[in-house]
Amino acid sequence: MASPLFVLNGPNLNALGKREPGIYGGHTLADIEALCTAEGEKLGFAVDFRQSNHEGDLVDWIHEAGDTAVGIAINAGAYTHTSIALHDAIRAIKIPVVELHLSNVHAREEFRHKSMIAPAVKGVICGFGAHSYILALHALSSITK
Repeated sequence: MASPLFVLNGPNLNALGKREPGIYGGHTLADIEALCTAEGEKLGFAVDFRQSNHEGDLVDWIHEAGDTAVGIAINAGAYTHTSIALHDAIRAIKIPVVELHLSNVHAREEFRHKSMIAPAVKGVICGFGAHSYILALHALSSITK
C-alpha cells in the first residue's frame, strides 16, 4: 500500500476555475485533485486530497495527518496570512509540511507577503499555478523517502 500524503486546501479554493482565473488559472479544484492523485501514484503516495472553508477543519486534518501520513502539502489560502492556529498545528506534528500557492503571493497585495505558517513548514512553493501542487509533491517525495 502506498504511503499516505495529505493535500490540504483552505478557504475559497473550492471556487477555482471561476474565481479570478487571471490570478488563479482555469483549473478547478477537481482538476488539481486529479493531477495530484496521478502524480502521487507515480511517486508512490496515496494522496488524500481535502478542502475546507473552515480553519478548524484544517487544524483537525493537520493533527490527523500527523498520526497517519508521511507529509502534507497545504494551500491554506487566506489563512496563510492570518492563522496562528495553523502555524501551531503544524509545529505540533513531526511530519514535513510544504506550503504552496497558485499565484506568486509576493507579487500581489502587501498583506499577502507575510505567511504565518511559513516559519513552521519545510519550504514554500508559489507562483506556478496548478503545477505548484506537483512541485510540492515532488518536494515531499524528496524528503520523505
